[in-house]
Parts: sequence; C-alpha cells; structure tokens
Amino acid sequence: MFWKKKKDTENTMKKIYKKDLIIRYSNFLLGVTIVAIAYNLFLVPSNVVYGVGGVGVMLNHLYGTDPSFVILIGAAILLVMSYFILGKEKTVHSVFGSLIYPVFVKATQWIPDVISIQGAESIMIVIVGAVMTGFGLGLIFKAGFTTGGTDILNQIVSKFGKMSIGNAMIITDGLIILASGFIFGIPQLMYSIISLYIISIMSDKVIIGISQSKAFYVITSHETDVKKFILSHLSHGVTVLDVRGGFTGNNQKMIMFIIPTKEYFFAKEGILEIDPNAFFVVTDAYEVSGGE
Repeated sequence: MFWKKKKDTENTMKKIYKKDLIIRYSNFLLGVTIVAIAYNLFLVPSNVVYGVGGVGVMLNHLYGTDPSFVILIGAAILLVMSYFILGKEKTVHSVFGSLIYPVFVKATQWIPDVISIQGAESIMIVIVGAVMTGFGLGLIFKAGFTTGGTDILNQIVSKFGKMSIGNAMIITDGLIILASGFIFGIPQLMYSIISLYIISIMSDKVIIGISQSKAFYVITSHETDVKKFILSHLSHGVTVLDVRGGFTGNNQKMIMFIIPTKEYFFAKEGILEIDPNAFFVVTDAYEVSGGE
C-alpha cells in the first residue's frame, strides 16, 4: 500500500513538472535574466550580500575573483552535497537553475559598463536592486525552479538541524550577511538586511499575487442575522461549517465567506453591529476559484 501511494505521488509530480513547459521555461529564463542583471548592476557595485552570490561579492572585493565563477563552484559543491544528503530526486530539480544562473551572471557582466548608476543614492540602489531580484526570483519560483545555492543549503541545514526551512534560511543567510559586516562594515550589513527583506516580500508577491479578497471565519450567537446581512446587504454567498470548541467541547456553527478587500470595512462593522461579542478571523485570500 505504501509503495502504491509513493508511486501515485511520483506520477502526480511528473505530471506537474510536464505542465505548461514553454510558459514555465520562458518565465524561468526571464526571471534568471532579471536576477542576473540586478546582481551585476546593483548588488555587486553596492556590496550587498545574500546567498552564494553574496559570497561572490565578498571574494570579488577581497581578491578580485569573478563572482560568476564563485557562484558556479558553490553550486557544483552544493549539488554534490545535495545528491548524497537529500537524494537524487530533490537534486535533479535543482541542477538546471544551479548551472544556468552563473552562466547568465557571466553573460550580463557587461551591463554596468553601458548603464551607469554613479551618483545615485546608496539606499535607492539597494531598493531597486532588491525589487528587481525579488521579482525575478518570484518568476523563477512560480515556474517551479530554483537557482540552487543556499536553497539547497537551507534544505540540508533543515534536515540535520531538525528545523523549518524558514529557520534554516535565517541561519545560512544570517551567517553570510554577518560575515559581510566584518568585510564591508555595519552600514553595508544593514543594507544587506534591508535588501534580503525586500527580496523575500517581492518574491512572495509575484508567486501568490496581491490579495484582492478577504476570507472571514465567524463564530457568533446571531448566526441567522449575520448570514442575512452578508447575503442581502453585501450580496455574497456564505458557507456554514460545523465546528466544536477545543476547550468547552460544545458544538457550534462557523460562517465562512469571501468578499472583495474594498468591502472589508462594511463586513467587519456589520458583524460587530449585529453581535459585539462575535469571534472572527480575517485572512487574505490570494486566489478564489469556483462558487458564485
């Protein structure tokens, strides 16, 4: 039974990887191009550090080493580690991005010679570079690829440290950024932290989009009145779920509904007007499919 489930899962993954290949590869190549340009035009000149590319920035500053060469060597080492530690399946899907990214970094190294950012404020260089990088990485991740590097290292640290990928990222990128502080100084370290934060936010926005809707989960003693308000005044459908209190064990009804973000105020105030003691949770709904 376990073997059958594993086979079914593998077949599902194969079908996913085969979907929309042309669009996915186009988005990947566009994303890698954007990230490589941002790296050479903004991040290397301003000594902003994150990931394996950040190691390339530091070695370039100290020894004049070609950053693309450092990224390629780092990717190769991490791929070998991934094969022996994480297994063949996880490594295979990282190979393409790991090898293509340093090639694109090398291919776009001429851009700073053509486009000059001399005289621009340091903070603006960092922000624009981070936004471009985050946008490019978002396209890459959304297409189902990675650029390897610390993505592999994070998985390895997560496995051996028995921690989440998020905590592993804090450790790996944190140590690289901390090292940059000894080389470039505290101001550059702060720029790197700001850059990493913007990159993470921007890539998330590209992957899941900007929330256009809100999801409400409401528990109230005035279930009928709240339902009527949502159905009649806001003209949106509702779903009623059977739930049970974890502490009291009492059976209750939960109302769930999705509304456009612009109607959030009216929904919230309407619920509180009907039942000031209502318990509700509001979350972003990034994608809504089906229903009304």
